[in-house]
Amino acid sequence: MAYLGEDIKKLGFGLMRLPQKDGKIDVEQVKKMVDLFLDAGFTYFDTAWAYAGSEEAIRQALVERYPRERYQLATKNAAWINCKTRDEAIAQFNTSLEKTGAGYFDFYLLHNLGESRTKYFDDFDMWSWIQEKKQEGLIKHAGFSFHSTPEELDAILTAHPEMEFVQLQINYADWENPAIQSRACYEVARKHGKPVIIMEPVKGGMLATPPKPVEDILKAAEPDSSPASWGIRFAADLEGIITVLSGMSSVEQMEDNLSYMKDFSGLSDQEKETLKRAQEALAAIPLIPCTTCNYCAKVCPQNIGISGSFTARNLLTLYGNKESAKGQEEWLVDGHGKAPAAECIKCGKCEEVCPQHIKIRDHLEEICQTLLS
Repeated sequence: MAYLGEDIKKLGFGLMRLPQKDGKIDVEQVKKMVDLFLDAGFTYFDTAWAYAGSEEAIRQALVERYPRERYQLATKNAAWINCKTRDEAIAQFNTSLEKTGAGYFDFYLLHNLGESRTKYFDDFDMWSWIQEKKQEGLIKHAGFSFHSTPEELDAILTAHPEMEFVQLQINYADWENPAIQSRACYEVARKHGKPVIIMEPVKGGMLATPPKPVEDILKAAEPDSSPASWGIRFAADLEGIITVLSGMSSVEQMEDNLSYMKDFSGLSDQEKETLKRAQEALAAIPLIPCTTCNYCAKVCPQNIGISGSFTARNLLTLYGNKESAKGQEEWLVDGHGKAPAAECIKCGKCEEVCPQHIKIRDHLEEICQTLLS
């Protein structure tokens, strides 16, 4: 059975991390990347109102240089960013039309649904608005991107069956990760018959430099293939995929991605076995065994973001990137109105209810020393 996007080649150009020069997006390098991408037969470009400078850059590098029928352009609406009224949320769409000069959007997404953010789209009834724009021909396909639990995804898709697709964070590291639940979210989308656009196939670049045990497995199998290629191929091999977004930041990254995706036809049994061993190697790295059930959060008198702190600490263990780990801590703790690990008063109530019997107080103290210092 055919599905939306079946004719789109399975690599999309994510425009979130465009190359910089003198503190600004290097449009001339973006033009070279666009040319290489289109020449290889790929057509899907993904930007967002919230990606500073990205929509203007893609107007200059793509829209003003190629016929409109040569490509598909996607952008997004983040109604939860500084919007107090429906009109303010809708204004993001008009701004995107103006900045890109695209005339219409092939794919338009309600951006980053999940948790408290979904309420803005409900309160402003962005669901009916996006259908109105479809009827006007300004949007060809309507969907949403999502960061939360499979249960919440199921509820949204049940409430809004008119949504045509969903964009999810999927990679081989997060496939069984209890904090991300990539596989479970993917399965919910498939249960509802929705095709999937994949974001973060290289986990924000972290799988481009994976832990050494993982890198050794990948290099032994294919010495000439980049670690990043394994992440993108894993995602592209899934069924019902519109495309896999790669946030490319240089001509070299573009050339690498095109080298293995231009004629990609699926993973071989040997490649699947290699990725399975890579996942097992990741799973063998000792981490805080938090499943993000958040029973601890319900009893913490200090409202500490315990599971968010643990997720960030585990990222530091896996990838050794303190900057990225601190960014996760800020988002999962501060960004969700939680107190930092340093606020722990060591009352022990959290440990009494933890199903995993984690020594939470010890780990929070260690996080203060290694991540937050």
